[in-house]
Amino acid sequence: MSEADIFKVLADPTRRAVFERLATAEMTATELREGFAISQPAMSQHLAVLREAGLVSERRKGRYVNYRIEPAGLAPLHGWLARHRAFWPQWIDQLKDLLKEMDQ
Repeated sequence: MSEADIFKVLADPTRRAVFERLATAEMTATELREGFAISQPAMSQHLAVLREAGLVSERRKGRYVNYRIEPAGLAPLHGWLARHRAFWPQWIDQLKDLLKEMDQ
């Protein structure tokens, strides 16, 4: 999956929230729905999109399915971030200069 596809999947705020919640622990779809005003089918659809993007994997345990983050799914974004990391020192230096000016 390309970095553009990963960004497209995570552009949805519900999917981002689900992804962030799964970063804390493995959960079932029912546990993930707590606090969201969405139906079970809607949650299943978001999980399917995350799974197809390689960002989430599932593990069956009896009649339940547990979902968890798949860290390797973020690999396409590493290259994108690395390309733009070169700009960060310049921005940080400008921020430092601005803060010094504000202190004077």
